[in-house]
Amino acid sequence: MKKDAISPTAPYLIIPVGIAAVSTASIFIRYAQEYAPSITIAAFRLSLAALLLLPYTVIKHKKELRSLAGIDIRFALLAGIFLAIHFATWISSLEYTTVTSSVVLVSTTPLWVAAMAPIFLGEKSSPIVIAGMVVALLGGAIIAVSDVCSWLSGQLLCLSLAGNLGSRSLFGDFLAVLGAISGAVYLIIGRHLRRKITLTPYIFLVYGTAALILVITMFSLVGPPPIYPGRVYSWFILLALVPQLVGHSIFNWSLKYLPAGFIAVTLLGEPIGSSFLAYIFLKEMPTVVKIIGAILILIGIGMASFYHKTPSSDPHP
Repeated sequence: MKKDAISPTAPYLIIPVGIAAVSTASIFIRYAQEYAPSITIAAFRLSLAALLLLPYTVIKHKKELRSLAGIDIRFALLAGIFLAIHFATWISSLEYTTVTSSVVLVSTTPLWVAAMAPIFLGEKSSPIVIAGMVVALLGGAIIAVSDVCSWLSGQLLCLSLAGNLGSRSLFGDFLAVLGAISGAVYLIIGRHLRRKITLTPYIFLVYGTAALILVITMFSLVGPPPIYPGRVYSWFILLALVPQLVGHSIFNWSLKYLPAGFIAVTLLGEPIGSSFLAYIFLKEMPTVVKIIGAILILIGIGMASFYHKTPSSDPHP
């Protein structure tokens, strides 16, 4: 194999690491939300990630940044805008609904990618990928419904949406779906740009743009952040390092080699990891129904994985 080539199996092997990394986000966010507004958490997450990338990007990729075409820079900035929307809406959703419901609904991204990829990327999903998405999304729907409904004494009982708890959950669900749609646009743009731009300059531009937008929004809505307890800054740093720089960067790297639809489907593994961590750290006990939904999600991811062609090697990962 050439020095600059990658192993055909590399993207498939590294994606589970990305899933594990992004699954930690909801736990760190929940802890931080005890002290900080959601928009502040989002601003810190992206700002710290961009600042950590800055020295390496300037030293190693200054020449590439200067040579980028104007249209590519504009697309990267657009991706950053949608990434900011994604985090602002999804992180806020965790204030109103459970970790499982929030993460499951934000993981409906594949539906929106499937709808947009044929139009903007010319990537048509095969029948097996579509079937895998349907199975995985069925599992996600089961998890979401189980969060507001329960089977008692032979009857299905659901929370009233007119009540306070029901309306809060509905609003949280709505925010999570907005996060899914904006996340899909972010993936679509990323798939387009990652064919031409190497990973570090791309994520630096995108994360930096998202950070700037979120910081401006934070100052406009809640003002400058106060001094928080030290552990809150630890959660901010962990958010920037683990789910952002490790998790999201792995998915952005994989966009060079795999279709956006496949990356979106693999993101459906996040609800499983997040629900498991929520059980351990937040004492949110998963029910048998949620476990069934999680199994369906895994089956859907597996069906999508078997379809894909060998990823092409590339001199600029």
